[in-house]
Amino acid sequence: MSLSKLNQIILRKNALQTFRICTSNWEIKRNFSSTDTKRAKVSQYQKPDWNRAVSEAEKIVGYPTSFLSLRWLLSDEIANVALHLRKLVGSNHPLLKTAKTLLYNGKNNMQAWGLIVLLVSKAAGHSPDLPDLEQDKAAGVLHSQRALAEVTEMIRTSHLVHKGLVNLQNEEPKEDTGDMMFGNKIALLIGDYLLGNCCAELGVLRNQELVSLMSSAVRDLAEAEFVGPRDNQNNPLPARPQPSIEYKPLNDVGLEPLLVSDALGNAQAEWTLRHVLSAGSLLGKSCQGTLKLAGHSYEVQEQGYLFGKHLALAWQACLDREPFSPGSMEPFSLVCAPVMFHLQHDPSLYVEIEKGQNDVQDVDYEKIRRSVLQGPGLDLTQKLQKEHSHAALDVLNQLPPSDARTALANIIAAIRDI
Repeated sequence: MSLSKLNQIILRKNALQTFRICTSNWEIKRNFSSTDTKRAKVSQYQKPDWNRAVSEAEKIVGYPTSFLSLRWLLSDEIANVALHLRKLVGSNHPLLKTAKTLLYNGKNNMQAWGLIVLLVSKAAGHSPDLPDLEQDKAAGVLHSQRALAEVTEMIRTSHLVHKGLVNLQNEEPKEDTGDMMFGNKIALLIGDYLLGNCCAELGVLRNQELVSLMSSAVRDLAEAEFVGPRDNQNNPLPARPQPSIEYKPLNDVGLEPLLVSDALGNAQAEWTLRHVLSAGSLLGKSCQGTLKLAGHSYEVQEQGYLFGKHLALAWQACLDREPFSPGSMEPFSLVCAPVMFHLQHDPSLYVEIEKGQNDVQDVDYEKIRRSVLQGPGLDLTQKLQKEHSHAALDVLNQLPPSDARTALANIIAAIRDI
C-alpha cells in the first residue's frame, strides 16, 4: 500500500472519530414520545436549550444530521484536499475558522439546515401514490428528501467557504501573502467541489422544476454579495440611511430575482433583503422543494417557502443581537440589524461607517457598540425576531400535530437562546 493511500485512510478514520465525539457531546438522552399530547404545547411554556432541541429533532428523522455530509466529506477528493488544508494550520486564513464554525460555534451545533428540511418533510407527510421503494418508512421521509437535505447543507457550506476568500491587494509583498493565497486556492476548490456535488445530486433526482428552484437559491446567494456598498476587502457596508423611504414588504415568492434599489437606505427593508438573499432563500426554497418532492400542491409548497424564510430571518436576528449582550466584546458586522436600526434612528453615525471605505478596521467599533447600546436598535431587532418567529409558527400550526411539528416549534423557541 502506498504512503499516500495510507494517509488518506488515516485521515478518514480521524475525521470519523472526530464526528462521533462531537455528536456524542451534543447528544442529550431523553425519551421522546410522539403520543404525549402535552408535548405540542411545550414551546409555549419553555425555552428549550438549542442543542437539546436539535438532539431530539435528530432522533425523529432517523440519524444525526451531522452525518448527512459524511459520505462526501470522506471521499478521495476531499481527503486529498484535507491533506493540503493541514498546511494552513498556524496561519490566519479565515477558512480554518469557517470550517470550525460550520460544526460548532462554541455553544451550538450549527449544522441544522438539513435537519429542518427533513423535519418539514416529515411534518407535512407525502402523497400515498409514491412508490414504496421511494419511502423511508422508518423515518417517515422520502429518500429524495434526504438527498435534498444533503444538497441544502452542501450549498450552504460551499457558500460560507467561498465567503472566506481573502481579497489580496496587488501592492502587498508576495512573501507576506503566501499562506493567504494558498488558503484562497483551497477554499475555492472546496467550495466548487461541493457545488459540483450539488449539481450531481440534483440531477439524480430527475426533477426539472426542483433544479430550477434550487438554482435560483444559488443565484440569490451570489447576488447577496453585491447588495449595497463594500470596502476594499469586500466586507459589506450599510447604505446611507434614507429616513423618508417607506418600508415595502418584499414580494420574494417565486423564481424572479429581487429588486435591490428599492430597499437600500431603509433599515428593515435593506436588512431583510440582504438576509433573504443570503439565507432565507436557500432554506425557504429547500423547504418548498421538499414539499414538491412529496407531491403537495403549489399552495402548500409556498407555505413551506414562507416557513423556511421566516425561520432563517428569525435565526439571523438572534445572531445579530449576540455581540451586544451584556459584557460581550464579540466582533459584529456593520450590516447587522442593531447597527442598521440605529443608523436609521441617528444618521449622523454614518460618518463613522464611511471611515471603513478603504478598510473596515478603520472604523471605531467600540464607539458604534456604545451608540447601539444606548439607542433603540436592540429593541427593534428583538421585535423583528419575534415577528419572524411568529410568522414561522403561524405557518407551522397549519400542519397536523406530530412529533416533527413539535420539534420544529421547539427549535423556533430555542432560537431565542442562541
